Amino acid sequence: MNDYPRIANKRILVTGGAGFIGSNLCEDLLKYENEVICLDNFSTGRHENLKEFLSHRNFRLVIGDIRDLEMCQKVTAGVDIVLHHAALGSVPRSISDPLTINSSNIDGFLNMLIASRDAKVQRFVYAASSSTYGDSDKLPKVEDIIGKPLSPYAVTKYVNELYAHVFRINYGMDTIGLRYFNVFGRRQDPDGAYAAIIPKFTMMLMAHRSPVINGDGSHSRDFTYIDNVIQMNHLAAVSNNPGASGQVFNTAAGEQTDLNKLVWFLKRYLAEFDPAILNIEIIHGPARKGDILHSLASVDKAINILGYKPQFTLATGLKLAVN
Repeated sequence: MNDYPRIANKRILVTGGAGFIGSNLCEDLLKYENEVICLDNFSTGRHENLKEFLSHRNFRLVIGDIRDLEMCQKVTAGVDIVLHHAALGSVPRSISDPLTINSSNIDGFLNMLIASRDAKVQRFVYAASSSTYGDSDKLPKVEDIIGKPLSPYAVTKYVNELYAHVFRINYGMDTIGLRYFNVFGRRQDPDGAYAAIIPKFTMMLMAHRSPVINGDGSHSRDFTYIDNVIQMNHLAAVSNNPGASGQVFNTAAGEQTDLNKLVWFLKRYLAEFDPAILNIEIIHGPARKGDILHSLASVDKAINILGYKPQFTLATGLKLAVN
């Protein structure tokens, strides 16, 4: 299951390293004799995500903000690889506060590109987003066909891709973007107004509360377990395929699941611990602004260029996450 190339014996900067995806990356990178620097301002990251390896000899936490160029330059000096995951997520958050989203996701991204360029990092791998596909109704989603953005968040993630492209052609930077599709798994925050659906619904069902699905539940997503994302970061960082540099890759399971089926899976797995959960009613509310209706990734490009092998389906990943 784990037979793919890894980043090893490198100095790596993980921005947003105290977040859900970032902390999982930090933990995994430490297994392969890497020196890991975590930069986070803890606006959404959590100290408890780092507690298991905070004292590791090869781990260093730097508290700082990517909107501070001087800080970005400080932490990037001497780094081999940057895995850029610092950003403010959530479509609803971006609709309610587009200014802050823009500042973090565009100004901060540009700072990190400048700092990485000046530090001559070997490769800059960044978290892109499936939101970039916008109003395109083509399924499955293929990397070179996108629509118009549906939210300020989607705008910022598309601008990231444009900036990465511009820095590659003008400064020769080695950049790779990973378009994440609905990532879930351990350390994902179940709390707050912008919590992702899987941890939020899991906690509600455990408390015998009825989850509210936005819309009729026919909306579909390509839910992607965190270990598939970890694999893609390793592959993107170490690939020597000349066709990889400057590209963006869908990072997903390649599997379409509607929200009604997702909740069915959750109830089934949670009922192994508490049978009463099977009988909890699901409530349907109004559809959410800025949401795309359906999402399904083609992962052929990642398979052919990076050697990606999705190792977890929604069902296998969800069972681990629920446990």
